[in-house]
Amino acid sequence: MDHFSSRIGDIASTYGTDTIFILGKGPSVDAISPDAFAGSLVIAVNDAERIAPADITLFHSDWVKEALIANGLRSRLYVTSTDFAPAGREVLQADFVPLKNDESDLLMQRFLSGRFVIEEVLFLSALNLARQVAKARGRRQTVYMVGFDFLPASGASEAIGHDYAPGNSADRFFRISMQEFFFLNSLYVLKESEIDVVHVGDRNFSQLTPGGLNQLFDVSPTRRKRTLASSVEVTAELTTNHFGDRHRLERMIRAARAAGADYIKVQKRDVDTFYTAEQLASPYVSPFGNTFADYRHQLELDRDDFAFIDDLCRELDIGWFASVLDKPSFEFMLQFDPAVVKLPSTISEHRDYLGYVARNYRGSVILSTGMTGPDYENWLLANFVSCKNLYLLQCNSAYPTPTADCNVAVVRHYHSLAQADPRIIPGYSSHDFGWLASALAIAAGARMVEKHVKLGNTEWAHFDAVAVDLTTPDFRDYVVKLREAEEMVGSGIKQVNASEHHKYLRAA
Repeated sequence: MDHFSSRIGDIASTYGTDTIFILGKGPSVDAISPDAFAGSLVIAVNDAERIAPADITLFHSDWVKEALIANGLRSRLYVTSTDFAPAGREVLQADFVPLKNDESDLLMQRFLSGRFVIEEVLFLSALNLARQVAKARGRRQTVYMVGFDFLPASGASEAIGHDYAPGNSADRFFRISMQEFFFLNSLYVLKESEIDVVHVGDRNFSQLTPGGLNQLFDVSPTRRKRTLASSVEVTAELTTNHFGDRHRLERMIRAARAAGADYIKVQKRDVDTFYTAEQLASPYVSPFGNTFADYRHQLELDRDDFAFIDDLCRELDIGWFASVLDKPSFEFMLQFDPAVVKLPSTISEHRDYLGYVARNYRGSVILSTGMTGPDYENWLLANFVSCKNLYLLQCNSAYPTPTADCNVAVVRHYHSLAQADPRIIPGYSSHDFGWLASALAIAAGARMVEKHVKLGNTEWAHFDAVAVDLTTPDFRDYVVKLREAEEMVGSGIKQVNASEHHKYLRAA
């Protein structure tokens, strides 16, 4: 049980928010934007992960195995009493206690005791997990119950499609209806517990409607579409704030797309050769171990992760590229036939590697120019002569960048270089707080702007302080400000607009 509790705590530790979603399959969940779940721990019951990716899925019935496998595994951890053992997924076994007609009191007694078993009424087990998370975090948690309508005749979420659950309508009516009694009972007994339980729906005991939840998390049930035909590409720089967790990665990509980003960016490096043995052996505090090597190895994405990114970004119609920090990583990335690669400021002194890319790559190259001067610019222009496009991004490598060091005027210089060489695309990599410097960069001619993003506040995360939190409206607001700036800058062609009129007209 100690291992079980610690594993739940480890998963919870990757989120900085004090919110937990327990996900059911009722149709009310269709009115909730999946973006609301992005920055919080999600516990799904049965096959509810088909609606949105989850961190933990709970089930005890064999039919769920078929549903999960047929629709693609979307959970990080499975807690089950069955023999479910999918490749590449972690499974924890737990005892299942079936509900007998005369044992409802015993069920609530187990629930109050804190002993974890998989109950017939699965959301009670999910609530028990939420209590364990609250204890691991050492503070009170808000638990949103979504998709628990307790109305058998209403059916299931549209995302479910084919329902694999067996039984006739009478069985379904009994199974779902009796759960409402246990839910109301749990609300009563948890009043003074470690968790605040909020039912989301339109029942008389619901504390929040689906629309209210969307409003609370500032999300829309449908994806916002950009109306401006944009020439400025906004990149959500994920850095390594996905922590090597594919489910967290998916949420970050979806949240970035919902906010209006054109690209997401990740990183790739060969840990064992990029760092020295002394660096790798040095102490480092993280949930992944006690050394810097433990931390860095966890953050790296493998081939399957990049294939996942490629598929998801195609599905969402958002671009992606990677900062590629060394030759082994560059050769690794070639299998994905990337149209764009980035060479970040941190390796501006690695001229042998940069020259290798310049000689062997014909796609577009993005270069941030932090910690460099005119000599680096001259070297880049002399060597990167065969790439399709050369993005030059003004950057200061301080995190955060002081206002006086943003030097946005360098973007204007890159813009002038682009007049002589159309392959050059000016841009700005923002390590400063807020949107103003990025908007000024657009006015100076930037056609790509990067901003670091994160998913919640995590104290041990690298450069977390400078990144914009995707669990808040901040990145969406940032993109909106940039689109406004882009619209204000206009085309540069002087013309009379429909909004203008002459106050004083000369007589004919």
